[in-house]
Amino acid sequence: MNTSERNTKAYKKIDTIKVDIKMDHRADGSTVLYSLVPLEPHPYRLTDRLIHWATVAPDRIFIGRKNEAGSWDTLTYAETFAKVKSIAQALLHKKVSPSQPIAVLSENSIEHGLMALAALHIGVPYSAIAPAYSLRSTDFEKLKHVINLLTPGLIFVQDGKKYEKALKAVANDVEVVSLHKPDRECMFTHFDELITTQPTEEIDSAFAAIQPDTVAKILFTSGSTGLPKGVINTHENMSTNWQQITQTFPFIKEEGLEFIDWLPWNHTFGGNHNFGLTVFNGGSLYIDDGNPTPKGIAATVANLKERRPTIYFNVPKGFEDLIPHFKNDEQLRKQFFSNLKMLFYAGAGMPQHVWNVLEELAVETVGEKILIGTGLGCTETCPSALFASEPGGFAGWLGVPVPGLELKLVPSGGKLEARYRGKNVFPGYWRQPELTAKAFDEEGFYCTGDALKFVDETNANKGMIFDGRIAEDFKLNTGTWVNVGVLRAQMIAAGDGLIQDVVITGHDNEFVGAIVFAGVDYCKRITNLGTEVAMNEIIQHKTVKEKLQEVLNEMAIKNTGSASLVKRAVFADFNLNIDKGEVTDKGSINQRMIIQNHPELVEKLYAFEITNSIIEVKK
Repeated sequence: MNTSERNTKAYKKIDTIKVDIKMDHRADGSTVLYSLVPLEPHPYRLTDRLIHWATVAPDRIFIGRKNEAGSWDTLTYAETFAKVKSIAQALLHKKVSPSQPIAVLSENSIEHGLMALAALHIGVPYSAIAPAYSLRSTDFEKLKHVINLLTPGLIFVQDGKKYEKALKAVANDVEVVSLHKPDRECMFTHFDELITTQPTEEIDSAFAAIQPDTVAKILFTSGSTGLPKGVINTHENMSTNWQQITQTFPFIKEEGLEFIDWLPWNHTFGGNHNFGLTVFNGGSLYIDDGNPTPKGIAATVANLKERRPTIYFNVPKGFEDLIPHFKNDEQLRKQFFSNLKMLFYAGAGMPQHVWNVLEELAVETVGEKILIGTGLGCTETCPSALFASEPGGFAGWLGVPVPGLELKLVPSGGKLEARYRGKNVFPGYWRQPELTAKAFDEEGFYCTGDALKFVDETNANKGMIFDGRIAEDFKLNTGTWVNVGVLRAQMIAAGDGLIQDVVITGHDNEFVGAIVFAGVDYCKRITNLGTEVAMNEIIQHKTVKEKLQEVLNEMAIKNTGSASLVKRAVFADFNLNIDKGEVTDKGSINQRMIIQNHPELVEKLYAFEITNSIIEVKK
């Protein structure tokens, strides 16, 4: 089957929302968009839904994870609720409260999920903290900052020995709950003591006391600001968003919903969107201990061979890394697509070439395209604000506002800043009132700093396209504005796999430059270098340099002026450092911090005499 034949194939039919967006233009130049589809009634406590499913579908699997023997350990909804009640009872007699939350330092696990649900069930806030703060950091600066701000009454880790250094840095006077006791002396309770506690009526009283504005979670996010800030998610914030998502994709309510997912619960995509959506709709969530890394992708592939997801969630790099496995393994491909109704990505933009290949693989395997969905949101919107929910989309399309959310577009430096107001929007930052005050405008809209533009300014139903970050854009020394987000996306697309990511430079300089992060797998493929080759050898290879030269030359032909011409580029020769803020909690690169931390690369880009590591446009 050729490409043109594939492109004529129909999409798999699924039930999605009827888009009906109203657009109000204001005298101050702003525009407000909102859905005319009303938000339907829903419970405001997640564990209302846990109780429901434990009653009507007690034997349905809620959660599963592979054990060391390679088989799946699972819990049904009835088993889950019984354990949640026992843990909740134990927590009521611990040093936890609305001012002393529960902190979880470790990765996704069945026990982590049970701790989270138990905390939610009795109205005690909990915070899942990025494991990288404990395992990849050397100075624990971010972890100490988070713990000091949080003041937890209890810390849970899956394995106390594995997290011992981190616990030593932050948990000297805080009780630690774990399945494995750390070697050092500490206030320790074995997790089994919690799940064997006998529940009492105290639990019902605590559950009944939960109000819509009760704090449910505190999620820490760094973004481009340096030290993490704690985003408050109330019970109403999260339940509103689960209802918004479910109304946008009604097929999620159908029986047999299954997810296989690696996305971390310390991040709003994995922890709010995916974990919460499972409970809300009575689905089954299988934890994937893999991830989009050379080591982790093997575990992901092995897990996908045993599951039949209804929706598969991933970041764009995760989808890209799976493509060679889908192409080379027919059994994997047939298993993966057999029950699939939607592919969904978030966290970054998906390159169009990745999108195209995924559609081609679907047609080849099941004879029709699968909806590729995405949207826009953030930790502060718990997380979803816009969704692209119709077939026939394209990379970069974000869709329209969800029911119950107002999107205000405010002119800013030639762009339109997205601002949100609705019951899924957070009330503020944990114990940081000065940040909270700056986050909202005079009408109570949360100011995101994201820039959007219309697909069609005359038809709001066609939705929005991402237009970069307001704060990332800069001026050349000629006064010309450079749109970083758009230029970055164009360069990644032109690389067609060569470029994993890119930092755009040029503030107060005469031309635009780029620090390029190589797509390692692609580079190894075009050079026939071995799997253990060092990064420096990859980026110095003649073929890799020639490919980057082709990208710059191709972009130069299409440029419309100095703001869209990347004149010079250099490959990054360093690993991203989480302690220095070079990578955000979402896994994306922090443009500002990379430029700040690596001035030597910027100097090379703008030096009068260029070195052989610099690729320059050939005119």
